[in-house]
Amino acid sequence: MTRMAVLTEADLRAIVPLDLAAIDCVENAFRALATKAVVMPPILRLDIPEHRGEVDVKTAYVPGLDGFAIKISPGFFDNPNLGLPSTNGMMVLLSATTGVVQALLLDNGYLTDIRTAAAGAVAAKHVSRPDASVAAVFGAGMQAMLQLEALCLVRPIREARIWARDGEKAKLAARTLTRKLGFPVRAEGDPKRAVEGADVIVTTTPAESPILKSAWLQPGQHLTAMGSDAEHKNEVEPEAIARASLYVADSLKQTRRLGELHHAIQAGCVAADADFAELGQIIAGQRPGRIGADQVTIVDLTGTGIQDTAIATLAFARARERGKGMTFES
Repeated sequence: MTRMAVLTEADLRAIVPLDLAAIDCVENAFRALATKAVVMPPILRLDIPEHRGEVDVKTAYVPGLDGFAIKISPGFFDNPNLGLPSTNGMMVLLSATTGVVQALLLDNGYLTDIRTAAAGAVAAKHVSRPDASVAAVFGAGMQAMLQLEALCLVRPIREARIWARDGEKAKLAARTLTRKLGFPVRAEGDPKRAVEGADVIVTTTPAESPILKSAWLQPGQHLTAMGSDAEHKNEVEPEAIARASLYVADSLKQTRRLGELHHAIQAGCVAADADFAELGQIIAGQRPGRIGADQVTIVDLTGTGIQDTAIATLAFARARERGKGMTFES
């Protein structure tokens, strides 16, 4: 007889908030990617262009963890016009010893939102200036707001700007964040002005052509680009990758194929075999991170299966501790 836990989005929201523990969980996942024999196959991807839809399947096995997750993550970017969220999905946690399903996490994309925001915080923690206090966020959706919230957990942010193609949505997000975070967040109609004087910039959009120009980046700034998680997506002008003092990948193999680095290689700005540090290597002390206050740094986050296994494992452990979810026997 086997037992399987089923956890709803409400269950998961109650036990896995966006906090320092979630950030630590994702940080440890990046460290494991650099220090352990992690098995992480390429992303399985399905595109449904007539509905601006995409479905990604990600997974990873981490030696030492009892289980591994398989995540199904749809993103349908016309959904807001239908009154539906752009993203949803679910995770399945299986035993790494027997392959038996341990848990079905019906999170509707919530755990992905949390681990993605946590990854942005980890990037800023290890690569941005420690005194970074002004943030600029491109995008006004859920992930844009979570990225700013996560950033505040690792850096002394006191002011932020939001730019989005939909100006009204940016204004609404700015008002919401000002109330929640307790410091001024303003909607900026000009993306260049949003970048000026910012210490940390985060791009969170599904843009297919650059929305951030290389020439806008100033000494000392850090950019976390996390929207380019497919070959056709491109938020940052390719020249910026070549110009940066330090470029960091979540997975170099992956960003060469579908991140901002992919576009820099295609544009001839960077050699296809150029060697760059991975975030896990910096966390583990294997490669240097920022070495000067005036450096322009870029972290390219495309989303890795190891983050999903890490957050799913955390959720399952907390569910057992707190008696959350339903259990089915078969």
